[in-house]
Amino acid sequence: MAVTMKQIAEACQVSRGTVDRVLNNRGRVREEIAAKIRKKAEELGYRPNTAGKALAARKKNYVVGVILTSEGVEFFSEVLNGIQKGQEEIADYGITLLVRSMKGYYVDKQLALMREMKDKVQLLILNGINEEQISKEIQDYMEDGIPVITINADVENSGRLCYVGCNFYSSGRTAGGILGLLCGGKATIGIATGTVKVLGHNQRITGFSSLCRERYPEMKIVDIIETNDDDEAGYEQACFMLNHYPEISAIYIVAAGAAGVCRAVVESGRADSILVVASDNTNSVREWMKKGVIKAAVCQNPFGQGYHAVQIAAGYLVQNMVPEADYIVKNEIRILENIDE
Repeated sequence: MAVTMKQIAEACQVSRGTVDRVLNNRGRVREEIAAKIRKKAEELGYRPNTAGKALAARKKNYVVGVILTSEGVEFFSEVLNGIQKGQEEIADYGITLLVRSMKGYYVDKQLALMREMKDKVQLLILNGINEEQISKEIQDYMEDGIPVITINADVENSGRLCYVGCNFYSSGRTAGGILGLLCGGKATIGIATGTVKVLGHNQRITGFSSLCRERYPEMKIVDIIETNDDDEAGYEQACFMLNHYPEISAIYIVAAGAAGVCRAVVESGRADSILVVASDNTNSVREWMKKGVIKAAVCQNPFGQGYHAVQIAAGYLVQNMVPEADYIVKNEIRILENIDE
């Protein structure tokens, strides 16, 4: 027979309400009492009534909002696949998703989507722009009892519930280490980032730069361009950079827009002399690696980010499970020999 909260309460000589608050992370209970309840629950083999929680959740009709800067960005197709898979697995809880996408990194547009969605959702999964106005809007969400999970792109000083994504600083350092090995520790480098409005892109550059300073002082960065995660913009900006800095011997592609940057490298006639290290295992990165232009890529797990963000949202709404830490996916290195794995 299943162990009940009432039995745990009787064994610990506390009220059933106190047991409920401890096991479901609701409200405050003195730590010594909470520890006693958790220990007794474990001893008795208590298991949550997930069927009952699912029934209760269906009655509440939870809606989770999702806002992604995904239009025109190939990377996010896998994030969306992960979100869809996560949604399939929480279908019994009656949770529905309200998904909105936007193109580019326009603060006013993201604010409008957030404000439009606020009265319709009980939790928001946000691929956020790292600007003060977005941070303030997240704070307002949290203060109004609507938790926010940032996905792939975190927002500083926002007080969000948690972040799901990769360690971008580590990703940048890894890219710097790879490039250092490829060029023998000496290179003139151009960086093609997505946008300075994304915290993770800036963290990748910081990690990359720090590795160069510490380990490869003869690897010098001479220019940083923004692709806005767009191939055409990447092409135009890379053409300008390569014309202005003919001494460039390596390029670090921080985010999307890789196809445009690679096309500029080929058209410059210097594809054999410029080492390119990119980010993410997208179709375009794989294509240009097979053409020999991209030598290596530091990849994250977009599917896992989408999937785990939805799972964390469901756990919070249905079981009051407050995440103890951010969910960090592992960075992986891809070269030609394992790019299709």
